[in-house]
Amino acid sequence: MNGHQHQLRDITRRQFFNDCRVGLGAMALGSMLRTDGAVAAESSRATNPLAVRDTHYPAKAKSVIFMFMAGGPSQLELFDPKPKLQELHGQVIPESFVANKRFAFIKKDAKLLGTQRKFAKFGQAGADVSECLPHLAGIVDDITIVRSMVTDVFNHGPAKLFMNTGSPQFSGRPSMGSWVTYGIGSESQNLPGFVVLQSGPRGPRGGAPLWGSGFLPTAYQGVPFRSTGEAILNLSSPRGIDANRQRQFVDAVNDLNRLRLDTTGDSEIATRISAYEMAYRMQTSAPGLMDVSDETEETLKLYGAVPGKASFANNCLLARRLVERGVRFVQLYHTDWDHHGNKGTELGESLDQRCAECDQPAAALVTDLKRRGLLDDTIVIWGGEFGRTPQGEPRDLIGRDHHIDAFTMWLAGGGFSRGRVIGATDEIGYYAVDDKVHVHDLHATILHLLGLDHLKLTYRFQGRDFRLTDVAGNVMPKLLA
Repeated sequence: MNGHQHQLRDITRRQFFNDCRVGLGAMALGSMLRTDGAVAAESSRATNPLAVRDTHYPAKAKSVIFMFMAGGPSQLELFDPKPKLQELHGQVIPESFVANKRFAFIKKDAKLLGTQRKFAKFGQAGADVSECLPHLAGIVDDITIVRSMVTDVFNHGPAKLFMNTGSPQFSGRPSMGSWVTYGIGSESQNLPGFVVLQSGPRGPRGGAPLWGSGFLPTAYQGVPFRSTGEAILNLSSPRGIDANRQRQFVDAVNDLNRLRLDTTGDSEIATRISAYEMAYRMQTSAPGLMDVSDETEETLKLYGAVPGKASFANNCLLARRLVERGVRFVQLYHTDWDHHGNKGTELGESLDQRCAECDQPAAALVTDLKRRGLLDDTIVIWGGEFGRTPQGEPRDLIGRDHHIDAFTMWLAGGGFSRGRVIGATDEIGYYAVDDKVHVHDLHATILHLLGLDHLKLTYRFQGRDFRLTDVAGNVMPKLLA
């Protein structure tokens, strides 16, 4: 799977159309009349970039929902209680922990900070969950908590890029959702294969490159949806243009684009054709998707969702509706988890508010997927770009600095193990000491469950075969069911 092979395939296709007398219209009609999986799998990327494709080996999962908590949730307040840290509260951290270490804001002599949060054990595995997450505590037997995540980057923008694209550089690397849809396409005929939903007072630092397609064709980039009203602004036809006239317009434009595609083999023209067709189909499919008022009162209450109100709760409900309709990858961003200690960023009221916004909907999503029979083949991910330091940050209120050596994420469904706690940190929560899971390892494992070998999912760009996991990454067997 690389750009050079696609180029050769396009050349062969152009020669075929030049040498034979089969009409493009007849072939297109045949494709439209036969939409079963076998025919879709045979479609060329050049004519249908999001056609379903074979995986490298049988997949456990077929879709992904990634709930990204932008800012870096504090594992020490939520998932990883440390009695020794409580005991050493107010003391300077030993030099052995911070030798040759760089921090975003604090100095090496910053004092250790115990948490004010209470923890209890839940589920068959006795997973520690804090009082901040009462709804998550109720589903711990359906998830795996990974306490030993590590990353390489301690500033927000690059760290978000690293978690989303496998690279900390703003250099046009494809996002994970783009790699997945490039690798196996999408089962949805009427919606994009990769959808992005955002909540919170602002977008995540890093912006559109977090869900961009980089050097992959733009057919694979994430499509941001609004969580209320029209999914995409200006999607509706202009006043006075009925469905028949709109269809004629799309057909005429696509005919011109196909002529150009046959001449050049340019993948961006295929993307343009696909985009016009998708937009046309979405004019009828998107309104029904976005209107959650047809959900039962019990379901709305489960999520805490309110029809017509933009929220993380609505986005979680929309995520379930999207994977039901065959969307391959759904990315939810919720911001303001950056708790340094200024007003509005403290580990008190601000953390309580973020947890109140996200705890119930995230737990509801897992519960709802499970009861609908969707959890077995849907990967669910919750976490941010890094964690927080055991040291406090000397600001007006209680807070912690960015931390890359140990943080927590949780995973569910799609072939991941359930009811387990994987990995451990040292006695003050500074380093991951057992079963470390690097960002590249997480990416490799997610691709593995989708039936993709991360070493083989490559794309040739500027003379090199690139992949999501760069030159690292291992599938982590302990995470698997």
